[in-house]
Amino acid sequence: MRAVSDATVERIETGIDGLDTVVHGGLIPGRSYMLTGRPGTGKSLVALHYLATGAAAGEDCLYVNLEETTEDIRANAAAVGIDLDGVDFLDLSPSSDVFADDRQYDVFSPDEVEGPDVARTIADRVERDSPDRVVVDPITQLRTLSPDDYQFRKHIASFAQLLAEHDATVVFTSQSTANEPDDDLQFISDGTIELGRAERGRTLAVPKFRGSAVESGEHSMRITDDGVIVYPKLTPDAHEATFTEESISSGVPEIDQILHGGLERGTITILSGPTGVGKTTLGTQFMKEAAGRGERSVIYMFEESPATLLSRSKSVNIPAEAMIDRGTLAVEEVEALEKSPAEFASMVREEVEQHDTSIVMIDGIDGYRLSLQGEDGDLERELNSLGRYLKRMGVTVIFVDSVDAVVGEFQPTNGGVSYLADNIVFLRYLEMQGELRKAIGVLKMRTSDFERSLREFSITEHGISVGDSLTGLRGILSGSPEFTDEPPRDGSVETRQ
Repeated sequence: MRAVSDATVERIETGIDGLDTVVHGGLIPGRSYMLTGRPGTGKSLVALHYLATGAAAGEDCLYVNLEETTEDIRANAAAVGIDLDGVDFLDLSPSSDVFADDRQYDVFSPDEVEGPDVARTIADRVERDSPDRVVVDPITQLRTLSPDDYQFRKHIASFAQLLAEHDATVVFTSQSTANEPDDDLQFISDGTIELGRAERGRTLAVPKFRGSAVESGEHSMRITDDGVIVYPKLTPDAHEATFTEESISSGVPEIDQILHGGLERGTITILSGPTGVGKTTLGTQFMKEAAGRGERSVIYMFEESPATLLSRSKSVNIPAEAMIDRGTLAVEEVEALEKSPAEFASMVREEVEQHDTSIVMIDGIDGYRLSLQGEDGDLERELNSLGRYLKRMGVTVIFVDSVDAVVGEFQPTNGGVSYLADNIVFLRYLEMQGELRKAIGVLKMRTSDFERSLREFSITEHGISVGDSLTGLRGILSGSPEFTDEPPRDGSVETRQ
C-alpha cells in the first residue's frame, strides 16, 4: 500500500516512466541510491537516463566514470537514443598505459595507488561545481584502491556524507558478482534498485527506499533502441472505473437466450472447446455486436495469425476488416517469447485506458502460457491479475481455452483455469448418425441464471446458427449421444421444448 506521505514528498524524475511509477514519482532529492546487479544488466544505462533527464531540465549533472572511458559511455548512450548534452564527466577510468608491456593491472593495488586520492579528486569536483545530480559508475571500483574492506567502507561513508552536504542526489552503480557481493555497500544508500537478467528476461526490483513505499516485487525491464523501458508489475487493486452493470448481447437471439440476456460487463468468460469448434468465431460475434453500438474491442492472437482470423471472419459474415478500419476492432499478434507478462499487461492497459476498449479477448490461454516469458505458476498468477484488473475497469473479458478431447469424456476447461471465470460457455463436437455435429452449452454464470439445456451449434456463410434445445438426446457430453426416442425418418434431429 502506498505511504500516506508519498503525495507530499518532493520527487525528481529518473527519465524512465516505469521506474518512476515503481518508486511513486521518482527519487527523493538530496539522497543517495544504489543501482546494483551483475555485469550486463543495464545499470549504466539507467544511470545515464537519470542524468540526461536532469540535464534536459537545466540541472547541473556530473558523471564520474571509474571504469569505462567517456568516449565509450557517450557511444553506448547514443546507441540507445540517450542525449548526454549538458552532462559533465569526470573521467577517472584506467588509461591505456596501465597495460603497456611489463605493467600489470596490479598497478591499482593499495601499495601503488592511494584510494583516498581518487575519492578526494571526486570530492574536489563536487565542492567546486555543486552538481544537482551525480552518478558514480561503478562505486565498487574504489574497493580496488583501498588497503582493506574497513578502509573502503570508511572512505565510502565519508564520500557519501560529502555529497549529502552539497545537496546532490546521487546514484552509485555497484558491480555485484558471486565472488564479490555488494552487501557491505547497502549502508551508504537511502535506496537500492536491483537489476537482474535471466532466461525469462530482464528484471528490476526496489527492496529498499527510505521515506516512501514502493511497488514491491519484480518488474520487467527491456533495453531498446529508444533506451530503457520498465514495465511495473500489474496491481489490480490500484485501478478501478465506474461502469454500468448490464448484459451485452451477442446479436444471436438464441445465444442471448441461453445466457439470459448475454454476458455481463466486467466479467470473465471462458469459451471452452476442442480446436476448430468455433470458439474464436463466437467471441468475435460479441465484438461484431459491440461495434454496432460504437464500442471498441481487441483480440490478442497467441495461436494463429491475424490474416487467418480476418479470412475466417469474412467467410462467416463478420466484417472484421471493416471494424478495424472504423477503429471498433484491433487485432494484435503476440510473438512467441517476445514479451513478459508485465509487458503484455502494459499493452492491454494502454488499449483499455487510452482507447476506452470495452471487450478484450485472449486467444488462447495455452498460447499465452507458451508465448510469454516466465514460469507456469507465475504466468497463471499474472493472468489472474490481468483478469482482475480488466474486471475492475468494467471490461468484458473473453479467454479462449482449447481442450484436448474432440469427443469422449467431457472436459470443461484445460489446465485448471476455470476458477478465473465468472462464466464458462463450452462448445462440443457430437457424433450423430455418422456425422460430426456441434453443440453449445453453459456450465456456469456467477451473476445470473442461465439455460441448462444444450443446443445444436453451427457456423455458416451467414454467421452463427443455434438450434432448439437437444432434449431428445442423452449422453451429449460424452460426445456420442443417443436418441431417447426413435429418430425421424428424414434423418433430422428431433428437438423438444
